[in-house]
Amino acid sequence: MRHSVFTLALASVICASSLAIEVGQSAPEIQLPGRTGAIKLSELKGKAVYLDFWASWCGPCKQSFPWMNEMQAKYGAKGLQVLAVNLDQKPEDAANFLQQTKADFLIALDPTGQSAQKYNVKGMPSSLLIGRDGKVTMVHAGFHAASKTELERAIVAALEAGK
Repeated sequence: MRHSVFTLALASVICASSLAIEVGQSAPEIQLPGRTGAIKLSELKGKAVYLDFWASWCGPCKQSFPWMNEMQAKYGAKGLQVLAVNLDQKPEDAANFLQQTKADFLIALDPTGQSAQKYNVKGMPSSLLIGRDGKVTMVHAGFHAASKTELERAIVAALEAGK
């Protein structure tokens, strides 16, 4: 029941937003609480940011976490920052997920879904790649093993473009 209520709430938030984020646009600001303090997207300018929207009940989200850990470990020193925004209404749902699933990257909590509205999130997981200049370089929906190579290529290109 709670998942259908959340889905309905998220759908109404998304329908209220008529603007889709597109490649080349400046990434809207996100300022949210994180596991170790406030996270502000604009403070990550100068890094390539892989911005991922997820929820504890999302199966593909659980599959994406090991890959995001791998990308953060492989490219963090080169300027990548993975930022995963949780959209669960109850923080304990995110906490339970994170107890079972390793996350060696920034986690932000957005139980109201305001950031999802700004980014016109249509499903989960949804991800965007933001270049070092703060502009969106890629928008991607879902997570599949087949898309890992394409996503990593986009990360490498964003890191190279900002040098």
